[in-house]
Amino acid sequence: MTYVDGFVAAVPRVNREKFREHAAGFAPLFKELGARRIVECWGDDVPDGKVTDFKGAVQAKDDEVVVFSFVEYPDKAARDAANEKMRSDPRMQQMGAEMPFDGARLIFGGFDCIVDESGNGRGTYVDGFVVPVPGSNREAYREMAAKAAKVFVEFGANRVVEAWGDDVPDGKVTDFRRAVKAEPQETVVFSWVEWPSKQVRVDAWERAMKDERMQPDKDKMPFDGQRMFWGGFEAIVDA
Repeated sequence: MTYVDGFVAAVPRVNREKFREHAAGFAPLFKELGARRIVECWGDDVPDGKVTDFKGAVQAKDDEVVVFSFVEYPDKAARDAANEKMRSDPRMQQMGAEMPFDGARLIFGGFDCIVDESGNGRGTYVDGFVVPVPGSNREAYREMAAKAAKVFVEFGANRVVEAWGDDVPDGKVTDFRRAVKAEPQETVVFSWVEWPSKQVRVDAWERAMKDERMQPDKDKMPFDGQRMFWGGFEAIVDA
């Protein structure tokens, strides 16, 4: 099943085009090494949270925008093989030297897809989510997410992906686990919903909030919603 490398970064707002060019320029390298798809999304509707949020996850400054990115591989073996090649590829060293953002605050991890519900086409607008889930609740979370995914596709989503943390390293400055204040028994889930446009996304969420199928049983939630964070992003690279 699809394996995902997920990334969140803080990029100076003035570097949007530099970042887009940098990401687009290196997308062919990732595909050469085995990636199936590379998507970079620029923060558009990224709210502040009470406990956690995207901005806090990467310690974003006032003049920075959060970027939500993912690289898809056919499976974990393909991803691991690609990472091994990257370690000795001089083009990756060049990429690291030319990053138009602070790489020390980049957070990343490897995730196993547990839900992948597709509609039609590819999205140009993405809702990104990061959430801590107790390891013992994996199946309960998958079942809940799978039901919600079908509703989102019914309401116009191009695709819904839920990916379970598999290789999520600790970072020196920031990381996914710190971002959601994960407890020892919890795993980080990285997920997204693709939409044809921002307007379709807005309309769909209005419908979803009124739909009985989307009303959670607060006594049976398989995760702590207070520590989940989300945001809306514009896809600027989709290779």
